[in-house]
Amino acid sequence: MSPINDLDSAVAEVREFNRVYTRLIGALDYPEKLRTPYSLSEARVLYELARSGLTRVQRLREELGLAPSHLSRMLGRFEDQGLIARERYAEDARHQQVRLTESGRAAAAELAERSREAVAELLLGCNGTQVRELTRALRTVRSTLTEPAPARGEVRLREPGPGDLGWIVQAHGALYAAEYGWDVRFEALVARIVADFAEDHDPLLERVWIAELDGRAVGSVMCVRDAAPGAARLRLLLVDPAARGYGIGDRLVRACIRFAREAGYRELVLWTNDVLTAARKIYVRAGFQLIAEKPHHSYGADLVGQDWRLDLHEPDPKGPAHS
Repeated sequence: MSPINDLDSAVAEVREFNRVYTRLIGALDYPEKLRTPYSLSEARVLYELARSGLTRVQRLREELGLAPSHLSRMLGRFEDQGLIARERYAEDARHQQVRLTESGRAAAAELAERSREAVAELLLGCNGTQVRELTRALRTVRSTLTEPAPARGEVRLREPGPGDLGWIVQAHGALYAAEYGWDVRFEALVARIVADFAEDHDPLLERVWIAELDGRAVGSVMCVRDAAPGAARLRLLLVDPAARGYGIGDRLVRACIRFAREAGYRELVLWTNDVLTAARKIYVRAGFQLIAEKPHHSYGADLVGQDWRLDLHEPDPKGPAHS
């Protein structure tokens, strides 16, 4: 799909989301929906003042994207109703500051509670997994639309999108064939691992990360439940050769470790082969310990398989990984 078609599709999807969401939350009928005398924009100003306290009018206008005349009329009505008090900005008398009065704080608190109840009612029909997935998706929407796009050369870790799981299979097959001469049986193994994850995984206990550089997928890692009780397994660590030198492998492994700790696992294990020297160095830096080795012939090559283990009760000396 061309960039223009991608944009057209995204615009259509955002517009459809807006149409559905404004209906669900009653944005077009806000006063009646929440049993309040305030419009949606007035309620938003009261909420912002309750959250920030004494606020410069200019900052409030910029924060909410309101026209100066519209905000001025709104603040005038609030002042007449005894909801706000105005004063001159101490550092520049040309500017005003506003704050909620006691009546204003009470009105904002009541609005916040009614809004919370309305959203809670909206979510009552969702199960726990759906609520968690919705929360994650909303965070993604917010960060995508409000945070600056990554600078060129900047790496970010994200959850897989459409096509990313297939990319993991393709990238492993191509890379290991080129660098180690492994045959298609290795790609088949990766495909089974990915398919098992895609068909049945618990998002609270299992996760995949995609490393992205300049908008392109360049790495992956997976954290899944192991057969042993209380253990998670790190799988499918990969970094594209063109993206090496950015510390991507370390970031992926550390993200996996942090997730496993937060999910309550007591240990993180992995299986690799001795020829994968770069990956082994990453595991050592992360604190993994080699616990067993065994020769085997797989994927058309003579190899030495290795089992590694990390005790998750041990503190992480390097702090959290950042996505």
